[in-house]
Amino acid sequence: MVGAYGDRVGTTTVTCAFCGTTAAADPAPLTWTSSTERSRLQWFCDTCSREHLRAMESKLDSEWW
Repeated sequence: MVGAYGDRVGTTTVTCAFCGTTAAADPAPLTWTSSTERSRLQWFCDTCSREHLRAMESKLDSEWW
């Protein structure tokens, strides 16, 4: 079953798709950014979100960062 954040219900952590940092998933970290790329929900930590803000705003896939 998929939860409101797109991850599996019962998952206790989310992982940054770029650097691998983890955080508690319930509730989702407020400073993290989520992105749907190729029908897949990905999470990015606050540090990676700040570093790649321009690329995220221009809707580039994370593989281009």
